[in-house]
Amino acid sequence: MIIGIDASRIRSGGGVAHIKGIIKNFQSYNHSISKVHIWSYRKLLDDLPTESWLVKHSNFLLNKSLSLQIIWQLFLLDRELKNHRCDILFSLDASTFCFFDPMVVLSQDLLSYEPNIMSKYGFGLKRLRLILILFLQNAAFRRSAAVLFLSKYASNLIQKSSGIIKNFKIIPHGIDQCFIDRGLYSISRDYKCNPKKLIYISNAAPYKNQLQVIEAVNFLIKNGYDLSLNLIGGGHGKYQKLLSEKIQEVDPGHNWLKQYDFVNRQELFTHLSNADIFIFASSCENLPVTLLEGMAFSLPIVCSDRGPMPDVLKDGGLYFDPDDIKSLVNALEQIIESPFLRTNLSNKARSIACKYTWERCSFSSFKSITQLLQNW
Repeated sequence: MIIGIDASRIRSGGGVAHIKGIIKNFQSYNHSISKVHIWSYRKLLDDLPTESWLVKHSNFLLNKSLSLQIIWQLFLLDRELKNHRCDILFSLDASTFCFFDPMVVLSQDLLSYEPNIMSKYGFGLKRLRLILILFLQNAAFRRSAAVLFLSKYASNLIQKSSGIIKNFKIIPHGIDQCFIDRGLYSISRDYKCNPKKLIYISNAAPYKNQLQVIEAVNFLIKNGYDLSLNLIGGGHGKYQKLLSEKIQEVDPGHNWLKQYDFVNRQELFTHLSNADIFIFASSCENLPVTLLEGMAFSLPIVCSDRGPMPDVLKDGGLYFDPDDIKSLVNALEQIIESPFLRTNLSNKARSIACKYTWERCSFSSFKSITQLLQNW
């Protein structure tokens, strides 16, 4: 079999991590796949391993604007796949404009489907973009031979909009082994010490709820708790402006509250190693990578009760309503006041995180694709 992969429009951290994870852990001896052809922009292709079974393709359009990327996907990708005798297309972009048949689509974007999320963006171009993405993804799901979902939650939610998808698999992504390995150093942390350093890793966005996190921590500080909060992930646009104003309002001297831009992996390890409590406050996720990373580092976690988070973290954390500041305050107080609770939750969270491997994700993904093609 010859498999074609379209990673031409995969630019976000989660999508890039996914293609790297399944390619680097591809087990050619376990599949009837002779070649894998992948199309993407040059930087991503350069980050993939050089293998005899992997053929990398690029096009100058893929390094240009989104509109030119779409033109290439709509008019040129189908011909490329046929020229290289690909038997099936695996599209990592669910809003694909390609009509190659058969095609398997990976669903990674849940933002357009989550109730009450669009209202957070008001009326404007961002909301219009989310509506357009919903229609494009539903169309791709309907014409595809199969869909791969990252979580049961995403599968159930999307099919309420797209209609019943006959052929689908739920295959969670993995977590890089370096987080598991580095997390070993955190297991020996002294949970009896009073926790002071809180961390929240996510880009600034309305559904990420950084403003509510700041309000909750500020309330606790005013009530006598000695705490600090690091927000990591950067941001831009209207919500980042609101966030910057809130930071200036509650802590103009940056004594306890700091926001960092995106950091490299080594800096991220340092931040995680120095943290005492991990906060995850997002209202919308498909399968949250940053939550898994916090779990791998054996950190006590307070987590949003929305989306797939309870299915991922299970009994390895305390949950709160991200729209209710008091709910977050209560969860933080519980975990701050109980060394036993922190130890128990941390051990459970790390044990769960270790089950998310790229080896399993890669094997299951390509196995599903080959089985589908054999029965096509």
